[in-house]
Amino acid sequence: MTTTTYDFRPINLGRWVVWTAFALVLLIAPKVFTSSLALTMLTQMGTGIIICLSYNMLLGQGGMLSFGHAVYSGLGAFAAIHTLNKVAEGTWGIPVSLIPLVGGATGFLIAAVLGAVTTKKSGTIFAMITLGVGELVWSMSLMLPEFFGGEGGISANRVVGEPFMGITFGPQIQVYYLIAVYCFICTAAMYAFTQTPLGRMLNAVRDNPERVQFIGYDTQRVRYFAFMIAGFFAGIGGGLYAINFEIVTAEVVGAHASGAYLLFTFLGGALFFFGPIIGAILMVLASVLLSELTKAWLLYLGLIFLFMVMYAPGGIASLLLMNVRVAAYGFLRRIWTAYLALFGTGMVALTGVAVMAEMIYHLKLNEALGPVMRFAGVEIDTQGTDAWVGAAMLTLTGAALFELARRQFAHQWGQIQEEIELAQRRAEGH
Repeated sequence: MTTTTYDFRPINLGRWVVWTAFALVLLIAPKVFTSSLALTMLTQMGTGIIICLSYNMLLGQGGMLSFGHAVYSGLGAFAAIHTLNKVAEGTWGIPVSLIPLVGGATGFLIAAVLGAVTTKKSGTIFAMITLGVGELVWSMSLMLPEFFGGEGGISANRVVGEPFMGITFGPQIQVYYLIAVYCFICTAAMYAFTQTPLGRMLNAVRDNPERVQFIGYDTQRVRYFAFMIAGFFAGIGGGLYAINFEIVTAEVVGAHASGAYLLFTFLGGALFFFGPIIGAILMVLASVLLSELTKAWLLYLGLIFLFMVMYAPGGIASLLLMNVRVAAYGFLRRIWTAYLALFGTGMVALTGVAVMAEMIYHLKLNEALGPVMRFAGVEIDTQGTDAWVGAAMLTLTGAALFELARRQFAHQWGQIQEEIELAQRRAEGH
């Protein structure tokens, strides 16, 4: 006689709280940030989150360093903008809300074709192949103006078709909520992928491909399937980009876009699922706000990237989680002064670097405006020796003090980690 047993697993309340909070943030964000600039940035953040998460399926989960991820989001955007024009002409009857899926299907198909070649290799060879594929597609944008629109790109009007419940996607707030819905669904779907056997096997291929082959799995096939899925979600992000901006140019498939996805995914934290979300938010803040504040914003971005590679290779997500762990054991109060020292000395060094960078940019780009420039409300004579010497001394002093503070912090941090390990052993009864 067979006895049927039932296993009732407890509900993971923490996971429900996190996803509910994420949905509430997407829902109320435009109510809190009500300006038109904020709404524009929020829509770009939603699109960026989808694309950066799809890129992290390759980099963080699969260990595949790709320099051509913009190919799939960009071609998805072009497919979506052409579909939008077909709908406007009355040729196709696809609702505007489903056009991002056209971009997703395009990204999937392109990834299926190109991935068959690129995923045959891994490591550095894979990275170089993706770089070559990216440059190839970008060069094609100049040779096929019928599809890419030449230098002017392809434009469209998203207010087409019959309105559904009064939704025309004319107002920006309606576009935002369309992107928010796709952002939530795609984020949930990509997280669910990490819990599947394929997602787990992708992690294994990243960590130890030889052992995966030894137990009978084809590592190339695992990378290939993940590559296509990543292309699908990237294409959805590209489709939302097309609806949001109503114009797509060849820049969306260029190396600049691919480099941005790589850089900000790394800054956010490629080894953590929520890291690319942080990276996408930073990407929009840097490209919209920082670029308006200074012409040297790419220089500062490169310095920040260099700093993170040297001192926090796990990205911002790793810093957050490490400090959450320290705070959980009540040790955060012991190092908050060390954090203040690091921040203060780092800002001194950064200020010196910023002053020199702004003076150089002023001399090269704004020479016609005269030698005097304003930095943080202070007038600086870019041709005066005292300004350059002062900025150099500020940089050197800040860097030296930062190094001293960093060494002291590293010593305190090591002691705290030892105490946490000791507390864990006591809790386990060892």
